[in-house]
Amino acid sequence: MVIGSKDLAPTELDNFDGTRLIEELKKAKEELFNLRFQSATGQLESHGRLRVVKRDIARIYTVIRERELGIRSTPIPHEDVPATTEKKTRTKKAESVGVPATETSEEAQ
Repeated sequence: MVIGSKDLAPTELDNFDGTRLIEELKKAKEELFNLRFQSATGQLESHGRLRVVKRDIARIYTVIRERELGIRSTPIPHEDVPATTEKKTRTKKAESVGVPATETSEEAQ
């Protein structure tokens, strides 16, 4: 059973840039504050939501820290990706030797 927000799944967080992650973190912390306030005043109906928001905050912190350490890569904006016309392929021989995928099959031989 997976618990958590559907929009803040780890695969979705990989696509967010740094500023969007910070915005999501601020929203989640604000929601956690409001949920704790509701809990203290006896107005909270869904106590499970506290756990979900806490886990979302932990996921965001994990992604931010992994990016700092270089474990997880920062997404590349679509405008910065150069469009190439030639097809980049690797041969089986090149794959077994560990030739990077950016080399073409002609360069690998």
